[in-house]
Amino acid sequence: MERQCGVSLDLFLHVSLFPSMCIVAALSFLHHREKTQPFEERFPYLRGRFGFVVPLDFIGSMSNRWSYGVAFGAVAPSVLQLFSESYTPFPVPNWAKAFVYLIGAVEVGVAYMPFFACLSTPHRALGGVLGLLYTLAWLIVRLWDVITCPGGEVLGDYEMLILQWPCFLCLGFLMGRFIYMVVKDVRIRLHLQNEQVEEEKLVQAHQFRYVQTLLRRPTERLVEKSWLRRKVYDWDPYFKFPNRMIGTSVISLIGLYMMTLVDYSVSHHVFSSLASLTDSLEEMTHSMNETDNLFFTLLPHLEEFTLVTWNAWFATTLFASLTSVTYIFHVLACYRKHMKRLWAGEKSFLPQRFHKPSSAVSVAAITRYAGWQIAFTMWGYLIVHFVQFLFALLFAYLVVLPIRNGGFLPWFSHLVILLLTIFIVVSLVVLQILLVRIFFLQDKLSPEDPEKPLALNNRKAFHNFNYFFFFYNVIMGLSNCVLRLLNSCIVGTWLVSRIDRTIMQRGYESMDPGYCTWIGMIMADHHHSNPVMVCFCHLLLKHALERQRANAYSQFDNADCPVGGRVRVRWLLFYTLLKNPKLILLRKRQSPIPQDPLAIARVMTSMVKVT
Repeated sequence: MERQCGVSLDLFLHVSLFPSMCIVAALSFLHHREKTQPFEERFPYLRGRFGFVVPLDFIGSMSNRWSYGVAFGAVAPSVLQLFSESYTPFPVPNWAKAFVYLIGAVEVGVAYMPFFACLSTPHRALGGVLGLLYTLAWLIVRLWDVITCPGGEVLGDYEMLILQWPCFLCLGFLMGRFIYMVVKDVRIRLHLQNEQVEEEKLVQAHQFRYVQTLLRRPTERLVEKSWLRRKVYDWDPYFKFPNRMIGTSVISLIGLYMMTLVDYSVSHHVFSSLASLTDSLEEMTHSMNETDNLFFTLLPHLEEFTLVTWNAWFATTLFASLTSVTYIFHVLACYRKHMKRLWAGEKSFLPQRFHKPSSAVSVAAITRYAGWQIAFTMWGYLIVHFVQFLFALLFAYLVVLPIRNGGFLPWFSHLVILLLTIFIVVSLVVLQILLVRIFFLQDKLSPEDPEKPLALNNRKAFHNFNYFFFFYNVIMGLSNCVLRLLNSCIVGTWLVSRIDRTIMQRGYESMDPGYCTWIGMIMADHHHSNPVMVCFCHLLLKHALERQRANAYSQFDNADCPVGGRVRVRWLLFYTLLKNPKLILLRKRQSPIPQDPLAIARVMTSMVKVT
């Protein structure tokens, strides 16, 4: 981001720390703490002040989800700068760079904290005004940076605008959101709008509806779904993604867009330089003796290689971007699918060792997930792009160039020979299965059985069959071993950004840190946001509060009792004496304190007869 023209955004990031801390301090002053310290008694006005400011609830909050997601989009450029490890506040030795990266991450977090704190504060007027001013300052600085230095070498005069327009859109949306907060608070204060208390609830409306569907009898008739819901995405009205998942997806999409443009710019510069080098070599070869020049024979191949790699790289850029975008939305779909399975008590899709993960590991996974998912998406794009580029080169040199240079028929004849060899190998493998099914398995126990039983027949013939195919399968083992290794490498590199799926073999899932983070995160969310458990806790707390607030005599407090006041008073007296038997001996109507221990019982019996 540092350029000679325009404002240094790194410098403004340093300068914005002071107003950011002032905004957070002002919001913290308005927050009251439940517990106070003894020394605060000396300052009555400051007692309970300066509470914790929570910028964002990553676990249970479902309010303002898209506003928080847009705020993450405004932070995306700085997050990508941290991802590239190009942001270092001050130079240090190589061994201390990890600490500098930590300091830089904390600095970026403090600089952008007002975006989230002003959205989450219950003081809408102050939060809206401070958030509006702070967002406007960042928007002006970024606009000035683009206006003073708009152009680039690849994308033309509007290169910076093309790169930064998602950030401008997010900042503009945040300004509109803060203006709406201020206007709403003013209308409430002027009694032009009824105040709706937006308190953080333990249970959400969609969780109530989900539990209600579990208690209903399932309908016999299937619901007809549209083509979009059947083929593309089937939304669920009883499920909402938390702020963490939405913010991570927004940053991943914006980061993927910017990385694609940077990839295009860098590759354009590299291949242009390679083309210039090829032209220079061509001029050199023409000025030299052609018979003694080795470069003259290699020059056509170099030009062909440059052209093929250029076209292959730019063609796979689009496919790699589409693949990464598909992964981002697919991870969201897998999150919903896994959470609903856990809510139903189904853990069969998890490895056995992950059924009861450590509590500390699960909570820490919530902290790690967002950053790791963004990094996996960015690095996954580069890795998938390179893999697709290699496949494009293979396709060009094995299909396109042979057909263009030698014709279709010679290439097709070689392809037929190759396919015939593969067909024979596959046919021999299938033949073994057919022979075993026909000759070496016993008949079905019942005609309705789909398969024959796992019981051998013609054992002597099977032993001979096994002996002779043993030597052939040794030869087949080499090709299958190589094929297994290739499949593992291709699938592993292709799915490297899929943090919801492990790329390790069964039994070695714990060696995949990304997958461990995913499992810990969904288990923590399952324990904190299971609708059945949350609704049960809500009802339990509700009834507990009602019992605490209820008076012991509330059942007699009805002034409109139809029985009459005398009976009501006697019932109150009886309830009081029943709870406090010693008061019976202190009543004025009673004789002096009796010595008989059964006096209390006789008095209570007489009271019951009177009533």
